[in-house]
Amino acid sequence: MPHPIQDFNQKIIDEFRAHHGRVGGPFEGGRLILLTTTGARTGTPHTTPVGYLPDGGDRILVIASAGGSPRHPDWYRNLVAHPQVTVESGVFTYEAKAVVLAGEERDRAFARAVESDRGWAAYQEKTDRVLPVVALHEIARPGPPNINASSPGEAIRLVHDVFRRELTLIRKEMAAGGPVLGAQLRVNCLTFCQGLHNHHTGEDVAMFPFLADRHPEAAPALARLRAEHEHIAALVEELREALSGTDLDSVRTEADRLTTELEAHLTYEEEQLLPLLDPA
Repeated sequence: MPHPIQDFNQKIIDEFRAHHGRVGGPFEGGRLILLTTTGARTGTPHTTPVGYLPDGGDRILVIASAGGSPRHPDWYRNLVAHPQVTVESGVFTYEAKAVVLAGEERDRAFARAVESDRGWAAYQEKTDRVLPVVALHEIARPGPPNINASSPGEAIRLVHDVFRRELTLIRKEMAAGGPVLGAQLRVNCLTFCQGLHNHHTGEDVAMFPFLADRHPEAAPALARLRAEHEHIAALVEELREALSGTDLDSVRTEADRLTTELEAHLTYEEEQLLPLLDPA
């Protein structure tokens, strides 16, 4: 007979995979991954839904809260024994190295987590153990990223949806954040900016030349998309500059501008490129 927690987790896992990272219930609208670890004693893989914090660059953070339980969760004990793990974001799947943060680095990261969600503090107050914070460093592999899509067109649409969802979440966090822009919210914004830059660079270097070679008629659309990439990059830099200051209204203004321009760009790109990538 399945354990209630295992049954609950499996329903989330199934929904997560079926809807490319979108789930309802307690995780709706939050940042969630599926973390697959290797059993410390059994050596078998175990997959668990886990909330995460963006941390810039090639890593994200997870907290072994177990809801404030006196014992570390199984997934934490597993990754201490076997640090190589698999991360599913709903769109991307990649291997990562787990590193348990210590000392001041751990404390700063946990403070950012509490700043963005007081629930982490409530979990810490329920237990005598110090809740571990773990960095999951993506292990770079040659070739394109592993996108959970059945076609190139679907891959583009899913990646675009990731940007839409993240920017919507960031704007929601800004609206709820009061008069001060928190450290974690700054990290969220900067992580988003870096991801958008990487995506557009990849399109400019690889996808657009590929399409230009096979579809000369698409040259005007591709030229417009390249120009829009430059415009959006300028908006991203303006948001970065606003984030370096203390004026939350300025940050909101720049985020709103980026949201409006980016949505128009993503829509136009899908209209122009999906028929070329996935012809009927």
